[in-house]
Amino acid sequence: MELLSKQKTGKVERPIKVLQFGEGNFLRAFVDYMIDIANEKGEFNGDIVLVKPIEFGTLARFHEQECQYTVQLRGIADGEAKKINRVVTSVTDVVDAYEEYGKYADFAKLDTLRFIVSNTTEAGIVYDETDRLELNPPKTYPGKLTKFLYERYKHFDGAQDKGLVMLPVELIDDNGIHLKECVLKLAKRWNLEEAFTAWINEACVFTSTLVDRIVTGYPRDEAQELCEEFGYQDNLIVTGEPFALWVIESDKDISDEFPLPKAGLPVIFTDNQKPYKQRKVRILNGAHTSFVLASYLCGNDIVLESMNDDLILDFIKATIFEEVIPTLTLPKAELVEFAEAVLTRFRNPYVKHAHLSISLNSVSKWRARCMPSFLGYIEKEGKAPAHLTFSLAALMAFYTGTEIRDKALIGHRDGEEYQIMDDAPVLEFFAANSSKEPAEFAHAVLSNTDFWGQDLSALAGVEETIVSYLADIRDMGMRKTMEKVFK
Repeated sequence: MELLSKQKTGKVERPIKVLQFGEGNFLRAFVDYMIDIANEKGEFNGDIVLVKPIEFGTLARFHEQECQYTVQLRGIADGEAKKINRVVTSVTDVVDAYEEYGKYADFAKLDTLRFIVSNTTEAGIVYDETDRLELNPPKTYPGKLTKFLYERYKHFDGAQDKGLVMLPVELIDDNGIHLKECVLKLAKRWNLEEAFTAWINEACVFTSTLVDRIVTGYPRDEAQELCEEFGYQDNLIVTGEPFALWVIESDKDISDEFPLPKAGLPVIFTDNQKPYKQRKVRILNGAHTSFVLASYLCGNDIVLESMNDDLILDFIKATIFEEVIPTLTLPKAELVEFAEAVLTRFRNPYVKHAHLSISLNSVSKWRARCMPSFLGYIEKEGKAPAHLTFSLAALMAFYTGTEIRDKALIGHRDGEEYQIMDDAPVLEFFAANSSKEPAEFAHAVLSNTDFWGQDLSALAGVEETIVSYLADIRDMGMRKTMEKVFK
């Protein structure tokens, strides 16, 4: 079959407006996919250049296909399972910041350039005082960005209209704020002129973003079958779910320059992304954390099985709609709409999301994702929420084991072993305490302020309820206990 190329896609060359640090699956199935739609609908008119920001890896496949590739979105759309294909033609070039430094650096002088996108992992936005301006390129992403901006500043003599808009999508809170802090620290450490710092503050925009889409990547097991279906060879296929959300927070309004919503895309511009972050963490992530451990002990291995289990599905719905949503600040209609979308995503037949994978570090996850709703409900209603309280008991039941092997605590379900993965001190605590009687075990967990930041055993009625749940789980098993409590 013929390899995908610009000639085959009939690519229209546009002004280069976006330089993207990172050529991975997520950016290509999320940011580049959206920009491609905006280009098609005549709203953006800008091409993208991908930068490989690390030393290892190869760009051979990008060069072979001239950066053209297919995105296939798989999931529930309009109530039924669908696959949506799009050939993305808006990436025009790719460059290795190390092997092709001169070519990469020249993009700083490009008049049409306006946006910098990045996804350099959570560890990518970090200040390293040992990074140096003299390196070509500097070793960290903030170092690369600082030098790139400095070269642009010098080339255009500090022109105010030649500043850039930074759109980091790294999964850390206030990613744009932290990125700007790193840039300003490096500018100071490298003794760059104060006028450059002023240009960063006045001419450039550092947005903070929240992104949401499950991207499953290259479909290795079915790639050839898909290529036969497409009618061309594509070695850069990327798959993901249809749902997407991009919340962009900035001090300056960039919606006219980056008009993705006008193309019908799920992009929200705001001066405060925190309510949206809270919504995602508490409804989507909180739902996962609240049900997967109980569901696993009921015999389900993946999220889709949980959605097909009426007992678990009822538990999920009650947790979200009766206990989480009442504690959130966005309008109820928006929260309900998002929650319904979450349930649709959980039903995606193309995503086999394993409960044991989600269970990683469940103690810290419960604290971050579930505890705010748990405490908020108690504050509002004057009593503990039944389902979130049960989820805490289920965590204790799941974290039951006495042997640590290969850095995992060994639990048992129906006589078969499973691995409980968490930080070593957490596993050591449960290995030492989980075999105790329910009352002693529950008190040890709830009163552990290292886990929760406060003593949960002091909350009225919580400890007694969890002791009762634990005793029943040990006596009858998880499923029969849930049937007793919730049916």
